[in-house]
Amino acid sequence: MKEVIFNGIFVFVICMLAAQTARSQGTVYLSNLSQPSVGSAAVGSDSWLAEMISTGNNPGGYELDSVQLAMAPALGTPSGFTVMLYSRSTRPSLGPTPGSSLGTLSGSSTDPVTAGIYTYTASGLTLSSSSIYFIVLTAGTPVASGAYAWSVQNPSPITSSGGWNATVSVYTSVDGLAWSGPYSDDPQFALTATAVPEPDTLYLLGLPGLLFVAWRRWRAKAQAR
Repeated sequence: MKEVIFNGIFVFVICMLAAQTARSQGTVYLSNLSQPSVGSAAVGSDSWLAEMISTGNNPGGYELDSVQLAMAPALGTPSGFTVMLYSRSTRPSLGPTPGSSLGTLSGSSTDPVTAGIYTYTASGLTLSSSSIYFIVLTAGTPVASGAYAWSVQNPSPITSSGGWNATVSVYTSVDGLAWSGPYSDDPQFALTATAVPEPDTLYLLGLPGLLFVAWRRWRAKAQAR
């Protein structure tokens, strides 16, 4: 009996791991990196920038994998570049503006002081279905000491899939608390996420393991007879 239970648990775990492996293949849901840059927006401790995104309608939500940013050459000697994911403000009177930080993304140990595309990865950030979030950039130094430069394009439809969407505009703040905008600059970025299966789907993935246990138990009893 113990062996049967152990085998059932083992097969079930294997099925769950298979589901997790399947979820590790991310999809680029939003991107405007292919568009030509027409300038940049300054990022500093007194110049926060935010891009609003809207997730697709997958019932299980999404795991945020990474955000890619197109950056122009920095000015001066900035430091402390930070990329975060923010929720939407809970104060309806403010409209869709950044609320509070949900987590900080990890990137290269080298700050984006030269032009290029930089990737920042997320860990454990789950996004709800059909919900608004913000990609927020800031730095540890004021613009007067130097500024990072988020590349912008002319406002145009962003390439999207799976029901995702993004504004063709940017929100700004001097302290990360009070926000204004949106303004017409369209920051250049790409977002990769993984759709999360619904719980019922995960249970179905484990069903073959349970059936296997039942079959082995029946076979053992048949052989005993």
